[in-house]
Amino acid sequence: MKPRRSKTPDEALAALMRLTARAEKCEADALRLMRGWGVAPEEAQRVLARLVRDRFIDNARYTTIFVREKLNLSGWGAYKIRTALKRKQIADELIETALREQADPEKMAARLDSQLQRKARTVKAKTPYDRRTKLIRYGLSLGYTYEMVMEAVGRLTPETEPLCDDF
Repeated sequence: MKPRRSKTPDEALAALMRLTARAEKCEADALRLMRGWGVAPEEAQRVLARLVRDRFIDNARYTTIFVREKLNLSGWGAYKIRTALKRKQIADELIETALREQADPEKMAARLDSQLQRKARTVKAKTPYDRRTKLIRYGLSLGYTYEMVMEAVGRLTPETEPLCDDF
């Protein structure tokens, strides 16, 4: 693997201006890139401040776009989106605001239903219980709440075992 060429702060600024003109980046993304380019931390902060001041980078705008993309294109649930944004060091207020604006519970439930139906066609299970368990795991891995997943799986598959109230 060939080592990355280090950049001066001016080269890093120019490169990040080009990158952010093509695709949204958050502050953590910019800092990670500059660290990889060998830019000193204090210089990286100066470059980042300039990018934020000139509105090349805006965490609120990034968060809104990220939430919309993950909800509509990737089919992620709120939990997975929230976790991904926290990993990028986005403020909780920005995350909650974007989720409140973008996440429609009815659309999310419909999206989860369609994803589980698609998964149900390809899942291999020996028993109905195994099939149901795999669908629940899949729904949870998409970042939906346990309650939403259980409702969706319940609509998709019949109960596998009768409930026992003898205890």
